[in-house]
Amino acid sequence: MKRLAIVVAFVAALGIVLVASGAFYVVDETQQVVLTQFGKPVGEPIATPGLKIKLPFLQVANSFDRRFLEWDGDPNQLPTRDKRFIYVDSYARWRIDDPLVFFQRLRDERGAQSRLDDILDGETRNTIAKHDLIEVVRSSNRDFAAVEQVGEEVPGDATGERVEIGRAALEAEVLANASRRTADLGIEILDFRFKRLDYVEEVRQKVYERMISERERIAAQYRSEGEGEAARIRGEKERELREISSDAYRQAQEIKGRADAEAADVYAAAYSRDPEFYRFLKTMDTLRTVIDGKTVVLLGTDGEMMRFLESSK
Repeated sequence: MKRLAIVVAFVAALGIVLVASGAFYVVDETQQVVLTQFGKPVGEPIATPGLKIKLPFLQVANSFDRRFLEWDGDPNQLPTRDKRFIYVDSYARWRIDDPLVFFQRLRDERGAQSRLDDILDGETRNTIAKHDLIEVVRSSNRDFAAVEQVGEEVPGDATGERVEIGRAALEAEVLANASRRTADLGIEILDFRFKRLDYVEEVRQKVYERMISERERIAAQYRSEGEGEAARIRGEKERELREISSDAYRQAQEIKGRADAEAADVYAAAYSRDPEFYRFLKTMDTLRTVIDGKTVVLLGTDGEMMRFLESSK
């Protein structure tokens, strides 16, 4: 009997533990709970953290995250209004706004992610299809950095296209349209962004060709400006060189003229002091210049040179 009483007491204690463990549950600060009984919600959602009580074995505590959740879309090839195809990779942030409606409509986060795939991907496709490529890839008509460097003023795109709405407005449009479709699902989409935009291969090659052409045009302009500046510098150099040469020639001629004048004054002074000796020196210089060992000279008897020779005997 004593052994039977111990077994009964153990079974009773085990039953109490099982009942107690099924009757209590903990709500974490990051969670919100919906109680269900036989699969149907019971009461209001529980969002306050702490130890809670439920009917054991009959009621189930379904926990849902209260934090911001991430939706990461798959890259899709989408057409724009001007018939250009681009790869669009996007992401969004959302949260469970009404856990009771969320449980009734979507059951869990997996169902929510699947529904968000349909809604956000569809709205992204619809929005991009209604706008040109320039509206998707740019947010303003800010001048390109390369155009600013060469001093040109080309508003908007280099091809003349102008941004009327911009990428930020397209993201806001997708967010607004998707939020209307998720209002009755118990979730709230907090933010939506284009994570990456990339051209398909055909468009990418055209973009590269345009980029190469633009860079070649800028390089040609730089070369033209450089050649013009080089020509200007060479012209300045030649002009300064001519000015220096002209000034040096003028100074040399002035110095030479003054020297010739001084020499003439010296010659004149010497000539005036002894004209006969001066004529003799000039005659001897002439003889030294025109006569060598093979020269035959015929002199007249009345010549100046003959007279000097005769007087030297």
